[in-house]
Amino acid sequence: MHHSSARPQIHEPAVVNEKRRTDGSLLELQQWLSARKVENVEIIVSDMAGIARGKIQPATQLKSHDIKLPIAVFAQTIASKFYMPRENIEDSDMFLKPDTSSLRLVPWTVETTASAIMDCYDKNGVPVGVSPRSVLRRVLEKYESRGWTPVVAPELEFHLTKASILNEQTDPYGIDRLHDLGAFFEQLSVHCKVQDIWLGGISQEMGPGQYEVNFQHGCPIKLADDVFHFKRTIKRVALEHEMRVTFLAKPTMDGPGSSMHIHQSIHDDRKKNLFTESDGTNSKLFLSYMGGLQKYLSSALLLFAPYANSYRRFLSFYSSPVNLEWGVDNRTVGLRVPASAADARRIENRLAGSDVNPYLAIAGTLACGFLGMTECLAPRPPIEGSAYELPFALHRHLYEALDAFSVSEAMRDVLGDEFVTLYSKVKEMEYRTFQSQISDWERNELAYIV
Repeated sequence: MHHSSARPQIHEPAVVNEKRRTDGSLLELQQWLSARKVENVEIIVSDMAGIARGKIQPATQLKSHDIKLPIAVFAQTIASKFYMPRENIEDSDMFLKPDTSSLRLVPWTVETTASAIMDCYDKNGVPVGVSPRSVLRRVLEKYESRGWTPVVAPELEFHLTKASILNEQTDPYGIDRLHDLGAFFEQLSVHCKVQDIWLGGISQEMGPGQYEVNFQHGCPIKLADDVFHFKRTIKRVALEHEMRVTFLAKPTMDGPGSSMHIHQSIHDDRKKNLFTESDGTNSKLFLSYMGGLQKYLSSALLLFAPYANSYRRFLSFYSSPVNLEWGVDNRTVGLRVPASAADARRIENRLAGSDVNPYLAIAGTLACGFLGMTECLAPRPPIEGSAYELPFALHRHLYEALDAFSVSEAMRDVLGDEFVTLYSKVKEMEYRTFQSQISDWERNELAYIV
């Protein structure tokens, strides 16, 4: 790719065995590191916010008994406070095993460094159910038990600016601005290629300084890992170019919010798309999956809108559908079915903001679809024309979503009781922190009126 081009090279997605499970062997990890002359290793997990937590160790000193982290990393709020449940009053460690399929080189370090995403276990060897990656794996195992294989493709929006204030010129789908940022996107593309992150392209979106990147479809764990690493990577590249990037769902009140649309389909063990019949029509499983999304997404909304700011995005409903209707090639609905060939039939969940934890957002949408398929639900008829005039169908505030999530027996069954409890407590703490802040409007407007 030429230096002046802003569009990343489009690569064919790597072949991924979606049923692959690493044995977490330390020997396998050491062999991988030795073959690449790696000096340091990032030992990382994703916390509830999707932030990398862990430590860096010299590769030569990596020993099995050293790979531990406090289980409390999953009880950490975005403001670095901790919820300490009675069950973990001792602040216990968890034991980490590297998923060798997640190994990647870290392209911005001086010394050769690799990152290893860790799977988490308690002292009895039981997977830690509150780990976001474990939550996604738990959902995928339910699909595997039925002989089903989910395939996903995220589309992630973000705001990029050279200033601390988002004041870039709006140029929806413009090409010239991408070329102006050619050096930035060139470096981003190279860093992604080193990490086996396969991008389909970048476009400028509706908001000032707003862009969208598409990820090639594939295994949900791999794609969640890719989004997790991509967020770290673009923030590093932005720093090097004296820029700022944010995945805040609603960074400005006048502009549109940023989302993470999730395309999803279900295949059988022969890689046949189960969303279509042999004649190309929608299958019963497709309709049941859609019915599950319509029935259960309200209960799971906290996974797609995890912060108080997330609900500001829903105020601009012309850019962010606030309904649970579906339609073909219709961007006014929350659940869009893109026009495509029968073997590429998929559903695009348009509810999630760009501020989500990718493991939890993907787990949430797959969980709702799974419930629909196993309960043989039926969706409402598809919408033709605009759905924007339909009633607001989502929770309007975080506390409404928090209440719905925490009491949902369906979410506790599919995602895990322990996870739902801890995630709800963390979000409750974050909301209390938000409520403790007095806004400029309250100080500058309300204070002198009431």
